[in-house]
Amino acid sequence: MTCTAYSCQVMATRPAQDAAPADAPPALADPPGAPADPQRPRLSKGAVVGRAIALADAEGLDALTIRRLAQELGVTPMALYWHFRNKDELLNGLSDQFWSEIDTDVDDAAPWPDQLRALLGSLIRVLREHPSASQLLVSGEKQSPAALKAMEVTLEVLGRGGFDPQHASAVARNGLWTALMLAMSEPGYGPSLSEGERAEQQRRNRIRLAMLPPDRYPCLVEAAAPLTDCDPDFHYQFGIDLFIRGVQAMAAQG
Repeated sequence: MTCTAYSCQVMATRPAQDAAPADAPPALADPPGAPADPQRPRLSKGAVVGRAIALADAEGLDALTIRRLAQELGVTPMALYWHFRNKDELLNGLSDQFWSEIDTDVDDAAPWPDQLRALLGSLIRVLREHPSASQLLVSGEKQSPAALKAMEVTLEVLGRGGFDPQHASAVARNGLWTALMLAMSEPGYGPSLSEGERAEQQRRNRIRLAMLPPDRYPCLVEAAAPLTDCDPDFHYQFGIDLFIRGVQAMAAQG
């Protein structure tokens, strides 16, 4: 993939709810004593979340509805309301899963900047693996046990670096937004775009920059290729290095 010359903005709003009717009975609930139907699909909450993430990653959050997810799983929408009463609860389930995939098991023997780098790198890995994660982590509540643990460990690491609670909190918030910014400005970012569509979009951006009047925009014309055709790995590594070195510089100032 190649990088665009602009960063993407994500709406911090969620799609409209797919709520179950208020008087609807729970799905998959058999009468007491009734024999189980071996032909009836039985879904775990984890299976529902896993399929929802796959759909959202492939087609974007707008494509994720209770009805569409039920079709993907081969069940009725009512079967999903057994686990999630509405779409907001489903999205919270996805967000919780993303937070839980962050590795918070830092190496206590490592210097605190390396611990912070590992946390930031793990968060970015989750965002890279799940194109739908950025939008949810931007707009979603951060109160799940996994989210709270990630924040707690980050603050502990920054405390070891000499930051008081006020400054540690500011660094932690900026770390989260740095990761989100890197993910949403990744070369060719576009969760709903195919590889071919990304390549075409980047080609057009490169031509647009290269065709600017060179007497007015000499630097942009010269950088048309690197601005629109860079290595995603370099994009992330440079961003992480920039953030960590900035935090280290602030810690050195006391």
